[in-house]
Amino acid sequence: MKFQLDQPQGGNIISEHDGRSVWVNGVAHRHSVLVPWQGPVQAWELSRFEDLSEAHFERILALKPELVVFGSGAKIRFAKPQLYRALIQARIGVETMDLGAACRTYNVLASEGRTVLAALLIEA
Repeated sequence: MKFQLDQPQGGNIISEHDGRSVWVNGVAHRHSVLVPWQGPVQAWELSRFEDLSEAHFERILALKPELVVFGSGAKIRFAKPQLYRALIQARIGVETMDLGAACRTYNVLASEGRTVLAALLIEA
């Protein structure tokens, strides 16, 4: 599905996704990524939901978002809360959605100027 905001407010925008890739600022990413509201998109070393660990979520802390939108892949799957305990303790919200919903929600929040981060699982 291809979509685009009418008036992007700067920062990172997800313009397209197809389940195997996401396009951020016109650049295709075919692996799991962390997309902060501003700054570089980062590779997220994760190719299967079953491999999620605390370390995957702890990487997000350094980026200091107020909210994380976790795109759990083609279907919605919820990570165990102990995996993202560090985010909870830092009072960072975590919302879980399928990949498409996470991309759309991230764009809305980022366009509002929120300090949001999309953690997008793209399974191999």
